[in-house]
Amino acid sequence: MRRSGSDGISRRSFVAGLAGLGAALAASRSRAAVPAIDATFLFSNDIHACLVSIEGLAPNCAAEGKTDANLLRHVAALNAVHAMRWPETVAGKPSGLASAGREIGKPLGLVLGGDLTDDGGGQVRQPREGRQLQQFSSRYQEGAGPDHVHMPVYVGLGNHDLDQDGPPPHVDWYRRELRDYVEFNHRQSVFYKPPVPVTNYDPLSDCYSWDWGGLHLVQLQRFGGDETKGAVNALPWLKQDLASYAADGRPVILFQHYGWDAFSTEVWDAKARTFDDEGDGAPHWWSIPQRQALLDTVKGSNVIGLFHGHQHETAMIYRQGGLDLIKPKAAYMGGFGVVRVTDGFMDVALAEAGQSHGEVVFTDTFSKRLS
Repeated sequence: MRRSGSDGISRRSFVAGLAGLGAALAASRSRAAVPAIDATFLFSNDIHACLVSIEGLAPNCAAEGKTDANLLRHVAALNAVHAMRWPETVAGKPSGLASAGREIGKPLGLVLGGDLTDDGGGQVRQPREGRQLQQFSSRYQEGAGPDHVHMPVYVGLGNHDLDQDGPPPHVDWYRRELRDYVEFNHRQSVFYKPPVPVTNYDPLSDCYSWDWGGLHLVQLQRFGGDETKGAVNALPWLKQDLASYAADGRPVILFQHYGWDAFSTEVWDAKARTFDDEGDGAPHWWSIPQRQALLDTVKGSNVIGLFHGHQHETAMIYRQGGLDLIKPKAAYMGGFGVVRVTDGFMDVALAEAGQSHGEVVFTDTFSKRLS
């Protein structure tokens, strides 16, 4: 399914042409009324699966808390949250949620915002199937029992998944393995039905979109417009996707790894000789023009929120560039978000896995009217 070899360019061009034709046909058809919306889902980020061999974890992972025990604690919380109620109070204050007091109910899926692995499964001398990807999938692929999540998983990649080079001459080995994993899980064809099929998959960038009722959702991987380490800019695809599937004004939610927080937007500080939010040099992760290009692409669409990861320690709910942005703590630290979108509102409750099995502690909330 993944492109390779000397036919890569021609196949890419052919597939891109088909994608453009399909999008044009979709855009030209008359749309029915927007379907009703009542979608509850979970969002998490920065799993950082760290296993590199049968002997153990990558260096420093245990000290940082990137352990299988913490992932299992996180999975237990994800699986338990459906039986809980939307909090009426958080930290002694009213939550302000429209759903407060109601049972959360079974989520439609778990959406991930990147860094599934700590280094793409690298740190081995010979290219082979990455144990970090195996560890991730053994926990975060839908399955039965306490060791797997109990819902469909929508996969997104981050810099830790895509930046790691393999040993020459197999430099792209781990990047391709991670991108293949996304493709095999989500891209459907006449010959293949993936575990979690989506509506619109871009085979060039591996970005994709799907709908839950009248809610349109888009996974942009590391970030919309990424061209790092051989990535293909997905903004032309995103523009056409929104024109084809959300031109009627239906709400749209975006997912990617980088955000607008101080860590995601840091630049080189020559005086301090490090990346920080006070320098004026080259960007560490993505630039002001890249952020503006994404904002320009979604302008005119009804984007009600962008969920991201990348920064680990702090749960964030903030607003930049006209977007409401939400980031839980890292998954290996127990963090995740519970989201409900209806025709009239969006509720978000950020949470952490507690120390006991299946315990959930709500830490932050956000609610906005949509009509």
